[in-house]
Amino acid sequence: MNFKTIEQEEFRKFADKSPYKSFFQTPEIANLREKRGWTSYYFAVEKDGKLIAASMLVAKPTFLGKSTFYAPGGLLIDYEDKSVLSFFVKHLVSYIKSHNGYVLRIEPYYELIERDRDGNPVEKGFNHKQAINNLVSLGFKKTEAENPVYAFVLDLKGREEKELFASFKQNTRNLINRTARKGVTVRELKREELPLFKKITESTSERRHFEDKSLDYYETMYDLFADKGEVKFIVAEIDKAKESGNSATRGLPEVTTEDEGASPVTTGASDPSREGTISESSTIPISAAMFITYGDEVIYLFSGSDEKYMKEYNAQYAIQWHMIRYALEHGFKRYNFYGIQGLPDPDKPGYGIYLFKKGFGGHVTEMLGAYELPVNKLFYSLHSLLSKVKHH
Repeated sequence: MNFKTIEQEEFRKFADKSPYKSFFQTPEIANLREKRGWTSYYFAVEKDGKLIAASMLVAKPTFLGKSTFYAPGGLLIDYEDKSVLSFFVKHLVSYIKSHNGYVLRIEPYYELIERDRDGNPVEKGFNHKQAINNLVSLGFKKTEAENPVYAFVLDLKGREEKELFASFKQNTRNLINRTARKGVTVRELKREELPLFKKITESTSERRHFEDKSLDYYETMYDLFADKGEVKFIVAEIDKAKESGNSATRGLPEVTTEDEGASPVTTGASDPSREGTISESSTIPISAAMFITYGDEVIYLFSGSDEKYMKEYNAQYAIQWHMIRYALEHGFKRYNFYGIQGLPDPDKPGYGIYLFKKGFGGHVTEMLGAYELPVNKLFYSLHSLLSKVKHH
């Protein structure tokens, strides 16, 4: 085997074909990090003239001039192949040492245990605990993850639209059909309309007490991924004239507990050529979401809704069904609803988010989590000690 540095495009070609790929491990994410002061590197393991493992790493001075090296999405490698993993890590450590680094952080996009929709382990399902054993044997320590360890995923491979829709929970089908009857339309936003998206997510973050991304972040993600069609900013809207007639009855419950039909509905795309600003539009934007469409999956990353219209229109159901249909039509193998807050527990915060995602079917996924390997043990120990003092 041979360890080597590679160019960005060689890495991209390998990553696009890797079964361990994720949008976190792309040159576009490296470019995003570079805007924040990180430096990017690309490495690979070659055997018999062919790449068998690779990784994008980003580095930034974080402690007394020493740098953190980080692989978002982890190494593109089979973590259960200890010989290749050991070889790759050994050479990465040597490189990091020679480039003033003191720690290597990885966050593998690699599933640990096969789970069902309730979060329970699947009998005779896969179990990749050997991957963790291999990392620990190489000196990696578990650390706090930047991205969700638990997510909710809907498998799409071999599915048909009608069958998929019929598999949703009854109330989910009802609400999707209801959005169509209420006149909710769904369309994709242009770059110049991203302030509209930001306005919706910002108000949601204030209401739900989480930190929203900046407009610059959303615009940068658009610039990095839109040309390849790998990012979608979706908005759900209602007609102003119809809304003025409905305002007197807003808040009255209309959802029934009986199934309103198992046939999927089209949520009605608006004319994408028109200008989307609120002042020039005859529609009202009431909900929005951001999606990444990379590799084999569509990932639902961020969203927000105008609180005034949430109970009456349930517009996120229209957005999700719109993008699930998009994923089916374009041959994606899975639809990733992304993070849930731990394994499902009715007594913990975020359980309602899990129930919303569960309504579309699917199952819980558990990733390996985040790990770090001390490269310069003295600096790593000193940094850990000072961090503990700082947080006490």
